Amino acid sequence: MTQNSNTPLSVVLAGGGSAGHVSPLLAIANAIKATVPDAAILAVGTRDGLETRLVPAAGFELAFIERIPLPRRPSVDLLKLPIRMVRAVATAKTLLQDAKADVLVGVGGYVCTPMYLAAKSLGVPIVIHEANTKAGLANKVGARYTTFVGTAFEATKIRHAHLVGMPMRKAVATLDRTAERDGARERLGLEAGLPTLIVTGGSLGALRINKAVAASLDALAAAGIQTLHITGKGKSVQGADGELLTAPLYRQVEYVDGMEDVYAAADLLLCRSGAGTVSEVAAVGLPAVFVPLPVGNGEQARNAAGLVAAEAALLVSDAALTAQWIMDTVIPLCLDEPRLTRMGESAAQLGIRNAAESMAGMVLAASGK
Repeated sequence: MTQNSNTPLSVVLAGGGSAGHVSPLLAIANAIKATVPDAAILAVGTRDGLETRLVPAAGFELAFIERIPLPRRPSVDLLKLPIRMVRAVATAKTLLQDAKADVLVGVGGYVCTPMYLAAKSLGVPIVIHEANTKAGLANKVGARYTTFVGTAFEATKIRHAHLVGMPMRKAVATLDRTAERDGARERLGLEAGLPTLIVTGGSLGALRINKAVAASLDALAAAGIQTLHITGKGKSVQGADGELLTAPLYRQVEYVDGMEDVYAAADLLLCRSGAGTVSEVAAVGLPAVFVPLPVGNGEQARNAAGLVAAEAALLVSDAALTAQWIMDTVIPLCLDEPRLTRMGESAAQLGIRNAAESMAGMVLAASGK
């Protein structure tokens, strides 16, 4: 079903639900537009994911498909799966046909399985990006139908894998931390010349991280370390009086719009180890202490393993992260400038900044245009 080479390139990108899917999808879309300005882009997601807000805000058209989880054990949902899948594939075919799609790009998530099956049946070439060290089920299905499969991590096991890195926003991929440090600190309300720890548990926050940091503020301030604490939306940290927690050299915010400022301002980042965060930290050469999410299949610990092995980052379990651990480990590290420099250099050696452009190249190769 691929179109005539004289017609504009038409690309459908599928995925969504979480920022881990939507962010690389948008980065790939922008890289395609940078390469082929007249390319037509359609994103496909679900009505209850972050894509409903992020995709239109980025200036791309968004269509919807039914969310099809793949049950892993017998259940009512498993019995309903065949009918729901047939219906979703039919919708996916209509979307691809109406878009006159030259290529389908999938980044994983529940919408991708029916989109891959529809593309296969219509003869639309498929390009896949797998962001995690453990490949998702939908992308494993799609990888049976294409050789164009990019991965964020070398350790990812999926058919036809090619290491490309994590597609990320240009502001992050091109960041010069040294050049931007003073400006970023000013924008974030921080002092220019102080050792700087920035803490984030992601957009949803992290209770264990928030509590451990709140209990170590006196020690951090006594060491001369300023702390920016990004608590997560609705997760602000309160003091004993019920008011917003305050302390010397400490500032808390619920959210920062533009993580490039965080990466430029920090001497050390204390954070979860989602695939996007790990990839961005490596790309910009930022030392980090990772606290993997303690639920799931251990994926976040695997994400961080390469940087930890290269001595570019430390890893501490959620249960082991205490105020005492911060005092014993994080504070000395924050004050050890030579070690931080070595860690940043090691991280940068593993970082990949051009993943979005590599994926755009795959799209063009798959399209034949």
